[in-house]
Amino acid sequence: MKASPKLVASLTGAALLAVVSGAGLFRFVANLDGAAEDRQRTVVAMSDANALLSAMTNAETGERGYLLTGDEAFLAPFLAARDSVQGRLSALRQRSVDQAARQHLDALPPLLDTTLAHLSHVIELRRTEDFAGAEASVRSGRGDRLLDSIRAEIRGFVSVGDAALVRHDAEFKADVRRLLVIIVAVGLFALLWVLAFGSLMQQRARQRVSAATHLETKRLLEIQEETNVRLQEAGVTRAESEQKLAVTLNSIGDAVMATDAQARVTLLNRVAVKLTGWAEADAVGRPVGEVLRIINKATRQPVAVPVLETLARGTIQGLANHTVLIARGGTESDIADSCAPIHDGDGQVIGAVLVFRDVTQEYAAEQARHDSTALIQTVLATVADAIITIHASGGLV
Repeated sequence: MKASPKLVASLTGAALLAVVSGAGLFRFVANLDGAAEDRQRTVVAMSDANALLSAMTNAETGERGYLLTGDEAFLAPFLAARDSVQGRLSALRQRSVDQAARQHLDALPPLLDTTLAHLSHVIELRRTEDFAGAEASVRSGRGDRLLDSIRAEIRGFVSVGDAALVRHDAEFKADVRRLLVIIVAVGLFALLWVLAFGSLMQQRARQRVSAATHLETKRLLEIQEETNVRLQEAGVTRAESEQKLAVTLNSIGDAVMATDAQARVTLLNRVAVKLTGWAEADAVGRPVGEVLRIINKATRQPVAVPVLETLARGTIQGLANHTVLIARGGTESDIADSCAPIHDGDGQVIGAVLVFRDVTQEYAAEQARHDSTALIQTVLATVADAIITIHASGGLV
């Protein structure tokens, strides 16, 4: 589809805006980076200057300690300051670009050299045990005056640094404000462009949708009609299948009960309705243990329904012998059952089917046979005469 003049103009304007905005942002970011570097350089230079002053102060303190004790260990700060002062001063010169700061740095070398020379002279007097000369040199106050001069120059240097920091902060804030203004302006312009572009694209989309609506509506109507026909056919097929399933289940001589994966009743056949005393409409949706109440015949204690074990393990389960079903109306029946899992197409257990039957008469007949045998054994055991039984057909004892 050929692009319209409005679309071309919008894209061209967006491209120009992106180029101009990118260039402006790049320049401001570069300015911010430069300001941050200048500030960091100033902070480091001020820290180095204070470190230099601290080193000279420690050197004088060490010299006083040596004068008092004669212990060479007190000279460690002096030696460290003597060996590092030129390196520290050189580092300060490299980090300082302000002319006023350089003036203070230019005044430091002779002061540092003179102070170190004075300290060395006093230390040498103490080494040669010229206590009077050393004391006179200290009392002259020259060392204190030199150190005060060093402090003054370094304070001046730090003051210039503080002013530079204030200036850097002000410039940084101004750049940030300008950057925010540009970002807001670009954002507003971009928002307006997006709204305009979106309106244009929405208009074109509406035109395309309007052109395709008739064909799409016709196609959907055809699909709907075909779907309705299939649904009708599927409904008829399902009704027939359900009717066949109901006839089959009701034709089975045993009771059949089905549950879902949560052990809720979903189906009862005619025999199950008769044995449990529950109508299918009342039983569906209830927990299987509520519909199928079973107890042990001997102990009269509740027995777990095998459905739960089948759902948990996915295996066939059965009841133990002498299990009694208590119907909804209170009647009791001896039952035997088995429970099998129901799987879906992926092999997942989605329910269980329980098949059980009334074995009351079978148990009664078995009990009668057992009682008859016991009676015969009792009679035979109490007869005083000898008795031998012989099989009629073979004459076997």
